[in-house]
Amino acid sequence: MKTKLCIFDLDGTLIDSLYDLADAMNYALKNNGFPTHDREKYRFMVGCGISVLADRAMVVPTGTDSEIKNKILSDFNDYYNVHFVDQTRPYDGIENMLDKLDEACIKYSVLSNKPDNFTVEIIRRLFPGRKFSAVWGKKENYPRKPDPSSVLAIISQLGFSSKECLYIGDSNIDMQTASNAQIRKIGVSWGFRPVSELIESGADHIVNTPDDILTLTNI
Repeated sequence: MKTKLCIFDLDGTLIDSLYDLADAMNYALKNNGFPTHDREKYRFMVGCGISVLADRAMVVPTGTDSEIKNKILSDFNDYYNVHFVDQTRPYDGIENMLDKLDEACIKYSVLSNKPDNFTVEIIRRLFPGRKFSAVWGKKENYPRKPDPSSVLAIISQLGFSSKECLYIGDSNIDMQTASNAQIRKIGVSWGFRPVSELIESGADHIVNTPDDILTLTNI
């Protein structure tokens, strides 16, 4: 069945945002007396939303509810709100791939665990004029990925079936999300996580360039 909708993860898939995320969390950690981390270590901390990122960066159990964690989240948000596109850019080939999806009349959308306000603003700033059919970050009334609720809501909202969609991402969370939604799952090799993680998480295909995605829309 020809693909009618491509649903993309954001960080590590459409955009390389690692250093801005790392700098924002390191700022918050330092501000609150915690040791900082090398930027590259954040490749394995991001992907599950800002709250889990804070837990991992603080080296405390996920779900820890404390005044200091809330302060770290507040400091992260304050810094990131100003610096979220200092170094963040679309990966090479993404713009061209989106052009070709437009030409093929294939719609595309974004689903991220990043807070919704940041997700929407990043798309507005880095992809001006692009006609994304839906742009969703972590919304208050929806659980974060890999729960399939958000992706299924997007598909329903746009009037498609799961069989008409591809889900494209760079992490095990993305592959699990697609599996839970019963959507064909595509892993990208240029993102934050290694290809081995994508394969182990059940990726149906691994792509090495954005243009490779276009080939899979006709399968």
